[in-house]
Amino acid sequence: MSSIPSDSVLAAAAIASGLVQPNQLDYAYRVAKHRLSQVNMARNQGNTPTGEPSDALLAEILIEQDVLTLYQATQLSSGRTKLTLGPYVITDFVGQGGMGQVFKAVHKVMGRICAVKVLPVHRKTPEALTSFIREIRLQAGLDCPYLVRAFDAGQDGNVHYLVTEFVAGMDLRKLVRKNGALPVSQAASIIMQAALGLDYAHEQGLIHRDVKPGNILVTPDGQAKVSDVGLAGFAQNLLDDPRAGKIVGTADYLSPEQIRAPLDVRTVSDIYSLGCTLYYTVCAKVPFPGGDTQSKLKRHLEETPWHPRKFAPDLPEDFVDIIADMMDKDPQKRIPTAAEVAARLEPWAGSPDSVSVGRLGKSPWLPPPPPSDAEAPVVAEPVDDWQARQESSVSRAHNTGATIEASWPQQETDAAISSPALPQVDVAPTAADTNSPMSASMIIGLTLAVALPLAISIGAIIGFLIHRAFF
Repeated sequence: MSSIPSDSVLAAAAIASGLVQPNQLDYAYRVAKHRLSQVNMARNQGNTPTGEPSDALLAEILIEQDVLTLYQATQLSSGRTKLTLGPYVITDFVGQGGMGQVFKAVHKVMGRICAVKVLPVHRKTPEALTSFIREIRLQAGLDCPYLVRAFDAGQDGNVHYLVTEFVAGMDLRKLVRKNGALPVSQAASIIMQAALGLDYAHEQGLIHRDVKPGNILVTPDGQAKVSDVGLAGFAQNLLDDPRAGKIVGTADYLSPEQIRAPLDVRTVSDIYSLGCTLYYTVCAKVPFPGGDTQSKLKRHLEETPWHPRKFAPDLPEDFVDIIADMMDKDPQKRIPTAAEVAARLEPWAGSPDSVSVGRLGKSPWLPPPPPSDAEAPVVAEPVDDWQARQESSVSRAHNTGATIEASWPQQETDAAISSPALPQVDVAPTAADTNSPMSASMIIGLTLAVALPLAISIGAIIGFLIHRAFF
């Protein structure tokens, strides 16, 4: 075996992790040594090369040889040696999910690529652990091409994890943020598939309760799958759900009944959230942009969103009607089943392979190890026909007596708030509030209120004096 420098952090961690065999490391070192010698000889014009390969060069060779992934090489170069969870080898970081971090992994024996969802150690409270175990058991019984399938679950030390199928591509929220609002055919195809997945879950007695773009995964060939179905509660036995009595979901997509009475959540609540998701998909705007969580919840109860054609002028009115029927504030007037949503969207849907999502570029930020936008406010008037579509249900919601607060565009925010009372949320001061006791508009108004009468008075006096002087 070649004499690999003893101060190589990567080499020591690679062997300790078990991901790299000594002969693989030796070969990579010899290739790196040869490559370095060629560079040095070219620079020194044939003189004897000196120096040892850096860990960066050694990592580059191991990645080229498919011994390590870039993520693994990065973690090993930092001295981390544990890149496994039970029988699963972590190969990449996917992102942050509703219950914890999500990693890409491969089974040591089967070689199957999968996603591993990890419950963070610091969140291992009795309630969080109960919810996580419930998610595992719920997903284990689901088998639908439009839902993310669960494969396995386990515990590694203090770490609890759920293993699901790995869906290549990106979630719908990232897709819209990357490409902008989607054409009708693409949006209809994706949401139709999501509706079919939700219909299957509803038939099993489950309600998702957190339908949103971030929970709809889209593959490069246009296949859509709903994730995090396990966050749902049993439709017929919600009182056994440890989250019962709390608002569970994301503020931008919550149905009015989820806000008023979380214990009375029904399958049509998912349809409202899916309607909000469809609105976002074709408009690249959430139905009620801006404001804090409390104001968003009030607006779901009381306000009508801007007409979708304000943001997408070419939307057909019949297609807009589907969104309106999905988002009716009265559950009794909403489209009753996800199957009917899918049926109404089918004529608009293109073939799945016509939905090209591409791939996201790598994040510039260092991914975490395994576990051990501001916009200008909208000021235009809403289109009358959209306003009329939901006027009756909006007027009924006004009986709550809640007031509507001014809001500004911001990112979607998660709401996990105690209920049934409408939650009180602290509102962070705006930049103007923190710099001055009065806003700019107030200062201008007060200045004009004082300056204009004063200027008129002075003008009158000057005019009188001129008149006396000449006449």
